[in-house]
Amino acid sequence: MKSLRFLLVTMLLLPGLSLAECLTRGTGDMGIIIERAAGSLKVVDTTNHSELFRVEGLGDLSHASAVYSRNERYVYIFGRDGGLTKVDILCGRIVKRIIQGGNSIGGAISQDGSLIAVSNYKPGGVKIFSADDLSLIADIPATSVTDRDGHRKGSKTVGLVDAPDQRFVVSLYDSGESWIIDMSDPAKPAIQRFENIGSLPYDGLITPNGRYYIAGLFGQDGLSLLDLWHPEKGARLILDDYGRGQKKLPVYKMPHLEGWAMADDRAFLPAVGQHAVLVVDSKDWKEIKQVPVHGQPVFVMARPDGRQIWVNFAFPHNDTIQVIDTETLEIINTLKPGKGTLHMEFSPRGESVWISVRDKDEVQVYATRTQELTHRLPVDKPSGIFFTSRAHQTGL
Repeated sequence: MKSLRFLLVTMLLLPGLSLAECLTRGTGDMGIIIERAAGSLKVVDTTNHSELFRVEGLGDLSHASAVYSRNERYVYIFGRDGGLTKVDILCGRIVKRIIQGGNSIGGAISQDGSLIAVSNYKPGGVKIFSADDLSLIADIPATSVTDRDGHRKGSKTVGLVDAPDQRFVVSLYDSGESWIIDMSDPAKPAIQRFENIGSLPYDGLITPNGRYYIAGLFGQDGLSLLDLWHPEKGARLILDDYGRGQKKLPVYKMPHLEGWAMADDRAFLPAVGQHAVLVVDSKDWKEIKQVPVHGQPVFVMARPDGRQIWVNFAFPHNDTIQVIDTETLEIINTLKPGKGTLHMEFSPRGESVWISVRDKDEVQVYATRTQELTHRLPVDKPSGIFFTSRAHQTGL
């Protein structure tokens, strides 16, 4: 009888002990910072500018990205080594980690939060997993192409985003395609293929309302535009003359389109191989202006209210941030956070921006109104910063 009583007491206490190790609080002002070299991440409190947990054992996190569950408790990390890791940010621990491919380049979470999609360089293609237990739901091979050595391989898949109606959209680098993957019936993925969208699409984005998918092109000037309200019209080339007649500069780092920047009816995009930010009228997708900037832009990101655009740059100009006024289209400030300024993330309502500065092993926090430095957090070789507010934004 005593043994039975002891067992019952133990069973009652264990869950309590487990819960005591986890935080009991809201997650709306939380986020993560990737520690690229260490293969770890820090869970942070964005109100108090403090660290809550450090989670290790995440593998190769170069070029890592992340998406959040709709309840903002879990974050899914896409590692360059093909790792997909589910982390509980309230408990600061890994829930599950799998190696799903040889070399992955990002992913997305479905509209209803039930599916995680991953795009792969090797072996190419897209894999889709259950957000609950990371079990494989669908394995979609890429179009086969011939490489430089005459070997057949699957095209690299890039620019994977979620779209309304339980769809994903992705581009195929080597074969010059964009695909819409309809997962409304997870057992029967329906793929709509768009060929000859342009040469070497390297990244993609979707507008905040989920209507337009844009793929950046590395093999030619211009971008590919797909209207997801009318996919039957196919993809079309836009801004195909933005670099015409200008000398191309060496590209040390591909710009990223994930940091979609919209302000009123204007879109702000990095110009490949140019020291310029393109300003585009989103009603007709024609260029309004090129804003000359300090170097080749990597991330061009809008403050959540659309009043400012913050831009960082590729090597050798990666010690600088410039701020563009979206009304005058003039640069209003140039900041020098330090070498290895890799990524930015705005607080949900935009009063502050967090900036990772790799070579200083710190994240700097600036007030966006004054562009003054307000806080520093020690972080080991920080790269990507991802706040939980992304859980409720299409394409992020």
